[in-house]
Amino acid sequence: MPPPPENGEPARPAPSGRGEPARPEPPGGCRTVPPAHHEPAPLVPPAHREPAPLVPPAHREPAPPEDRGLSPYTGWTRAHWEAAADRLLLDVRPFASPRRGLIGLPGPRPSWSGPRSDALEGWARTFLLAALRVAGARGADPHGHLDRYAEGLAAGTEAPGRDDAESWPLMADTRQAVVESASIALGLRLTRPWLWDRLDDRVRARVADWLLPALGPSPVDNNWWLFGLTVAGFLRDAGIETDRAAATIGRSLDRVEDWYLGDGWYSDGDNRAFDHYNAWALHFYPVLHAHLSGDRALLDRYGPRLRAHLDDHVHLFDANGAPVPYGRSLTYRFAAAAAPWLGALTGHTPLTPGATRRLASGALRHFLDRGATDARGLLTLGWHGPYPPLVQEYSGPGSPYWASKGFLGLLLPADHPAWTDPEEPLPAERADTVRAFAPAGLLVQTTAADGLVRLHNHGSNHVGSRAGGKDDPGYARQAYSTRTGPTTGSAPADNHFALLDAEGRATTRGPAAPAGTGPGWAASLHVPRPGVRVLSATLAHGSAELRAHLVLGAPEGTPVRQTGWATTPGGPRATLHPVHGYPPEAPAAVLPAGETLQGPDARVLALHGTTRGPAALFAALVSLTAAPDPAPAPGHARVRVDGRTLHVTWRDGTTTRLDLDALL
Repeated sequence: MPPPPENGEPARPAPSGRGEPARPEPPGGCRTVPPAHHEPAPLVPPAHREPAPLVPPAHREPAPPEDRGLSPYTGWTRAHWEAAADRLLLDVRPFASPRRGLIGLPGPRPSWSGPRSDALEGWARTFLLAALRVAGARGADPHGHLDRYAEGLAAGTEAPGRDDAESWPLMADTRQAVVESASIALGLRLTRPWLWDRLDDRVRARVADWLLPALGPSPVDNNWWLFGLTVAGFLRDAGIETDRAAATIGRSLDRVEDWYLGDGWYSDGDNRAFDHYNAWALHFYPVLHAHLSGDRALLDRYGPRLRAHLDDHVHLFDANGAPVPYGRSLTYRFAAAAAPWLGALTGHTPLTPGATRRLASGALRHFLDRGATDARGLLTLGWHGPYPPLVQEYSGPGSPYWASKGFLGLLLPADHPAWTDPEEPLPAERADTVRAFAPAGLLVQTTAADGLVRLHNHGSNHVGSRAGGKDDPGYARQAYSTRTGPTTGSAPADNHFALLDAEGRATTRGPAAPAGTGPGWAASLHVPRPGVRVLSATLAHGSAELRAHLVLGAPEGTPVRQTGWATTPGGPRATLHPVHGYPPEAPAAVLPAGETLQGPDARVLALHGTTRGPAALFAALVSLTAAPDPAPAPGHARVRVDGRTLHVTWRDGTTTRLDLDALL
């Protein structure tokens, strides 16, 4: 990425009148004036520290008993959420700096921003979790979380930008600090009566000085605009630079407005990047800001958009609790539950209270029960456990703690129906569904027999995607599911249609331009080679799919390959059956695919064919199921191809017709 623009501001002394007048020292030890003489120890990069022993922490208490009457699907109650938050916070304590200004977590490597930025990230993101935990308890803090973070605020801002064991980096030098400023500001806003209002005036002034550069234009033109919005919301509430903060709020919301496409979907910038950032950033920050500000006009604008998005978002969760792994920053894991909680908090949700808790508790349990934390209790960089191919270069050891957003439900009082109503099933547990997310060009397919979710991608692209360029596995696959792939590295791409060269190398997909969606189908166009276009369509019903590709402009005899789902031992079963264009009745080849985020020893089925004429049509029946005794692949549907029109009669007699010419 390019270096940050010169738009940060250096820290400066607080002008007279900023903040609130000095007040007597409060009880509870929250006055945090740093010692006058303190020789800091040097900051040791977390990647080179001697790791803490992999033994269960001594403070670990037994989990609360499950309540299968109140929570028949997950067994979890509010007490489980509070206990999980406390465990995560207590387990990072051994990695705090001596004066608690930084939390340098161990990891395989630092992020591209460096170990000091990573240690700020560990501090800021766990502080947000502490803020949600204490604010949700209306200030009760039996573990003393806020006292520790109050000390850290004083230490980290005493001499920001200095190379010592405690000091925070300046935003002018480290633009990742802009991201972390939002978590810090949000945490301060949520806990103001118990933390900010009790801090020493000098500390408040220093913290404000450190935060103010976030009010400048965003150094990255995507969801980063919302970090300035979040800082501005806190500073305005605290009476600091209120005019400037108000201008930042307006400018940030205006920019994000350019990316709203309707039906609850934003692109993440001037592009077609659609992923979980829709829920945990592009809706999260504006709606929460409007709610905390008590701004009815803003909430009337953004609340209905959140409701519309949640109507789609809820379909992305497996019966086992997993969200669909697609897009980037998947190591944030159960942050995917933040938007459903936010809908309950603001009243802008199509979900019942019981369904909200079932979704959120299912997501949190899914990861905590499957190794998302190591033996020290630390969240790892990965999905279930560590998984390096999933990790972005901007991610450091503290990055996974953006999952703290998933604890937003703790802000709901204990007697809220989201905590007291019985859990209700998710869409994936109620009925088979095929649903188009039209603005994003996505098609979701769920089956009640196994609770599986499949997402067919005909319009979401990585921001750097280009024709003929390298594909990002999180965006370029034609389909994703909650229990398969994607493949990475040198393994054959799963759920991918490619032209093959003389050496058998497959073309990449590049950006997919949406060609339309309709009842049970979605389609897109991509350019695998100069002069060649491929119109791809997915028709879905039950657990079956028809995947069709119309290849236009390829030379006669060009080899092609269609791959299916990347399954792992013990996972769901996949089939891939030729229907049109491939050699009839030819069995699918089995390709080894290495490790995916679901585990090792993945394999991918593949069909091979050859183009005939300037417009060659290929079609295959595909299925993915964890249900017992699945039907054989040919039994899923009867397919008739009439020129370039597909006629499908599904197993239950339902019919679908799609004219590919009409999509060109």
